[in-house]
Amino acid sequence: MVLRPFEKEDFPYIEECLLDPEVIKLTGSDSDFDREFTIQWYNTRNEQTDRLDLAIVDVDHNIVVGEVVVNLYDEKNHSMNFRILIGPKGRDRGLGTEATHLIINYIFENTTLNYLTLSVFDFNPRARHVYEKVGFEVESIDERDLEYEGEWIDSINMKLTRDRWTKLTLQNK
Repeated sequence: MVLRPFEKEDFPYIEECLLDPEVIKLTGSDSDFDREFTIQWYNTRNEQTDRLDLAIVDVDHNIVVGEVVVNLYDEKNHSMNFRILIGPKGRDRGLGTEATHLIINYIFENTTLNYLTLSVFDFNPRARHVYEKVGFEVESIDERDLEYEGEWIDSINMKLTRDRWTKLTLQNK
């Protein structure tokens, strides 16, 4: 698995991810999909200077299986948000955990950010487990944040500080 900038040839793979019912559910997205807008969006990702959007590539099959994003810079706290999505061809093989480790290590080794934040819906225990495994800790819960199929779902806000990442990295060496 490798993380790299998006290429034009990636769009059919990322489109498959974005249209996947599980991705739509777990990201709290809606099923409205504007193909032309989305193509334009991905074609401009590599030009952005205030965020990092990378394709997750399964090198064994040479296909994009998802994306990692670090965005939403908070100047006051010198922090950013992290998010990831894995499409159907990348699930249940540890690629999400590996991609999460790679991007977090890259960010803390190459920037001076104080911490990363993320939000995960309560009905996504697989993702929450990965985030906890790499060092994120629950900071707060936004109750009833998403209505899904008539039920209200909480959003769990998590944070990984540079200090915690450093300690965990040293423990694992």
